[in-house]
Parts: sequence; structure tokens; C-alpha cells
Amino acid sequence: MTGFLWDFASFIVALGILVAVHEYGHFWVARRCGVKVEKFSIGFGKALWRRMGKDGTEYTICAIPLGGYVKMLDSRIDEITEQQKPFAFDHKTLWQRALIVAAGPVFNFLLAIVLYWLIFVIGVPTVKPVVGQIAPSSIAAQAGLQPGMELKQISGVQTADWESVNMQLVSHIGDKSLTMTVSPKNDIGVQETKTLDLSSWRFDPDKESAMQALGITPYTPKVLPIVSSVVKGGAGEKSGLKAGDVLVDLNGESIRAWQQVVKTIQESPNQLVKFTVDRQGQMINISMTPRQKELSDGKIIGFAGIVPSAEPWPDDYKIDLKFGVVDSIGKAVEKTGQVIGLTASVLKKLIVGDIGLKNLSGPISIAQGAGTTAEHGLVYFLGFLALISVNLGIINLVPLPMLDGGHLLFFAIEAVIRRPVPEKIQDMGYRVGGAIIFSLMALAIFNDFTRL
Repeated sequence: MTGFLWDFASFIVALGILVAVHEYGHFWVARRCGVKVEKFSIGFGKALWRRMGKDGTEYTICAIPLGGYVKMLDSRIDEITEQQKPFAFDHKTLWQRALIVAAGPVFNFLLAIVLYWLIFVIGVPTVKPVVGQIAPSSIAAQAGLQPGMELKQISGVQTADWESVNMQLVSHIGDKSLTMTVSPKNDIGVQETKTLDLSSWRFDPDKESAMQALGITPYTPKVLPIVSSVVKGGAGEKSGLKAGDVLVDLNGESIRAWQQVVKTIQESPNQLVKFTVDRQGQMINISMTPRQKELSDGKIIGFAGIVPSAEPWPDDYKIDLKFGVVDSIGKAVEKTGQVIGLTASVLKKLIVGDIGLKNLSGPISIAQGAGTTAEHGLVYFLGFLALISVNLGIINLVPLPMLDGGHLLFFAIEAVIRRPVPEKIQDMGYRVGGAIIFSLMALAIFNDFTRL
């Protein structure tokens, strides 16, 4: 229950910021174009807070935090006098109306730049993308990738960390090939370019990462059979395991590697397993019954809630992505551009079918992402906000009526035919667009529940 409340609170904060910035974009440009803004609302439904500003705009925060809106004076909706016409949205020039509509997504992109700037100024502790293992006969193995290689670039884009690697790999879904620039192990300054044939690449994000689907396992320090912590209320805690316990044997067999523990527990849901542990020099016998956990594919595995210890990261593998106040501006613009390109690419591949609609995520997944990143710290939460802000901007530019992109499409047609699109056609477009949007929202929410 606590986890749900944390996710929900993080979601409300994240969505509130993103919606406020998006709507403020419309509001700010509308005011500068001389349009009277009657209402600025964050959320829908019953108003929880309301204030009338000196500028004549009513500001509200409403109970349903799934969006917001800016209500402008418009003669198509309101009865207005001749004196009010110069302040009505529909009486502004075509380019002014287009600027007002486009301002929402643009402000989302600007927010992403500000957030990435903050991230780079604060600094992001991370690790170099060094390959740990390559699966035999995999796409990566066939391309000649080997353990110990550092991934420097993917298709010409620099990849300083695993997040950048994953983003670039996802952008290549549906492509025939990609290139990787790598630095072989212990060959300082030497770089090679490998070409990966993606014709047989089958990537299911619900089951594995893009790297795993190619046969790449990132380097991680050796995991030790020593308990680092136990999940509160989990099978490990209830059995009496404590942080610092050294796992000596399991079901009578000596433990040589942590993976041996993982394999036995996963194969033993609701079945008794027996440990011998070394607790500060004293040998203790512990019995535990792993709980069962259902994976997204329906498979049932055992789960104990035990977190192992690991050897420290080598110092030369650790990096801190931190830059000066000025240098961070360029880095933030570059990062935002990469995320915009990735989001547009993924959206295109959703439309053409290279990526299945089952991969759509809705508010539950967003809430879980907000909660998880908030738990990891401010920098990670800011990165999550930047990513969702870019996604919100891109989605709003899709040329579907009811979205900002749909309005811009009507404006583009108006520019060509030299007159506004007839209201009957616009109304029909809004109905069709609304049906498509609500259907996609329903599908995304359904997908969220299937992942729970």
C-alpha cells in the first residue's frame, strides 16, 4: 500500500509539472498575441482551488489530474461584442493561431532542455558501457563483439553510458542493420567498427532489454553469495536471514556462485529449501519457503526477497556525467534532440507495425516509473520528467483532431485553401480523432493491467 501511495504521489507531481508547463506555453503565447484567456486549469472536474487573477483569468486546480486546458475567448463558442473581437482566438491571424497551438509542445521540449541542463550540472554517476558477456550464436557474437569491449558509438551517436546504448538500440527496431564503434579490451585509443545484421532480431520489451535480445550482457562486478539486505516481509526475512549472512550451502550442495541460489529459488515456488549460513563465524541452519511470482508470460517462479552483495566497481569503469553551467546547455540540447528523435522513431514504428501496440504504456506504468525514479533520487526523477515531457510534446504534435497536431493540420489546410476548414468537417474530425485517442488510451491502460 505504501508503494502504491508513493507511486501515486510521484505521478501527481510529475503530471502536474508537465501539464502546467504545456498549458502555460499556450497561455504565454496567447497573451502575447493579444488573446483574452478566460481560464487556466490544471486537471478536470471539480475545482479544488480557484483564484481570479488581476489579468481577468481564472486559475484553477481540479480533482482529476489527467490533463489541463486553457480556455480562450472564441466567437465560435461564446457570444462576443464587436469590442471583444480583437481579443478572440478565432479572429487572430493564421500564423498567430498556429503559434499559440504549437507553443504547448514547444514548451515541453524547452522543459526537457532545462531538466537535462540541471541533470548535467548536478552530475549523473554512472558506468561505462563495457560488455560483460556475449551469448553464443547471437547477433552480437556473429558481428564479432567480445567481452571487455566498450561501446563508444552506435550508428555514429556517442554512447557514454548504458542508458544511451539502450536508447540508440531501441531506435533501430525494424531496421536492417546498425553499426557499433567499440574499443577492444586493454587496447587504449584503438577503435573498431562492427556491423550488426538485424534481419533476425526479435525484441520483446516485456521479456528482455534490447541489449539482451542482441546477445549482449553488460559488465557487472561479481555477485557474492553474501546477503546485503532482505526485503521487508519477504520469505528471506521471515526465514531469519540477515544482512551479512554468508550462504555456505543450499539443499546440501556447496554454493559456488550466486546464480546457483537464484536458479534453485526460482525453481522452488512454495517449496521448502534449506540453507547453511555463516553468521559471524557461527554456522546456522535456515529453512525457507520461497513465495511464488507470476511473470508477464504466465510462468511461475519462486521469489525470496534476498539482495546479494557484490564486488566494488573498478574505478576506471566509473564515470560522472557532470559539466559546467555553460557546457551543460549544449549537452542538454543534444540530449533532448536525441530523445525527440528516438520518440519520433518509435512512434513511426508503432504506426507502421514494426513495434506492436501491446508495448503502449498508460498512466499506471507512468506512475510506477515516477515512483521508481523518485526513490532513486532527484537526478533520476528529473531524467524521467524530461523523457515524459518530450513524449508529451511529440504525441501532441500527432496530426489527430483533438490534439495540437490536429489543429495545426487544419491550419495548414486553411493556408492552402485560403479559408478555414468548414466546421462540419472539423467536428467530424474531432469525433474520429477522439475515438482513436480514447481507444488507444483504453488499450494502454489494458496493457498496464496485464503488466501488474
